[in-house]
Amino acid sequence: MSKAERGALLGAIIAMALGALWAWAGSQGTREVVGYPLFALAALWAFALNWAVFVPSFLVHTEHYFDATGSLTYLTLALGTLWLTGASDPRVLLLAAMVVLWALRLGTFLFARVRADGRDGRFDALKVSFPRFFMTWTLQGLWVLITIGAALAAMTSDQSVPLGPFALAGGALWLLGFILEVIADGQKRAFRRDPNNEGAFIQSGLWALCRHPNYLGEILLWLGVALVAVPVLSGWQLLTLLSPVFVYILLTRISGIPLLASRGKRRWGNDPAYQAYLDRTPVLFPRPLGRARNPGA
Repeated sequence: MSKAERGALLGAIIAMALGALWAWAGSQGTREVVGYPLFALAALWAFALNWAVFVPSFLVHTEHYFDATGSLTYLTLALGTLWLTGASDPRVLLLAAMVVLWALRLGTFLFARVRADGRDGRFDALKVSFPRFFMTWTLQGLWVLITIGAALAAMTSDQSVPLGPFALAGGALWLLGFILEVIADGQKRAFRRDPNNEGAFIQSGLWALCRHPNYLGEILLWLGVALVAVPVLSGWQLLTLLSPVFVYILLTRISGIPLLASRGKRRWGNDPAYQAYLDRTPVLFPRPLGRARNPGA
């Protein structure tokens, strides 16, 4: 076993440990099903579903179902929680609708994209290595669990509070983020389909306001979800409010913008038009805060 594969196995173990800690925090004050905290059962499901799809995916060395499985995990967590609680609470219904609509839209978009492209280059070296591919699917289980954490904690909470200002503000923020993400993804898809844009980078529409409007929408909508969840969370459950912080860090420091920045530098780093785009366009927030220098596309 190579050093990279040993590191992958260690990463998977750490991810499972973090998932267990997250499950413990979210399970404080949660409803129980068959004698177990519903939040903890949901956490177990998040990992189990990804592992179940990992097995056939590794056997045929395909990444085609990775993004779809992520979306399916969100959907089953939200709808399964709704069913198990028999919830008629407006807050629970609102949170479930937020998660389901987002997951359906993004999952369909990502699955169609990888099917059209034929492959996802991120997985070329991973899908032929059991430890590294297993770690990838395990990390996806953790990613889903942390991201949906605030919504899941609120949906499984044993408290009920009428909707109020937090729900109104959160719903509005979620809607804004959802619209931004949908429009940005649509604009980029149309840009790539135009043969006249072969080898070019997008700098029109929302992409003229900031370099990553789809990520901005993603961050805003999960912040909206957390705001809706706040009133029914207490004690250790409040840790799940780190969900939107996790999304922000993931997209801006780990797997989102940094990867695209590196790719953009390789493809267009010597292009004067690209350099001009970087100079005039903020990385994430469309406001004149000075010149951002980290390239991305």
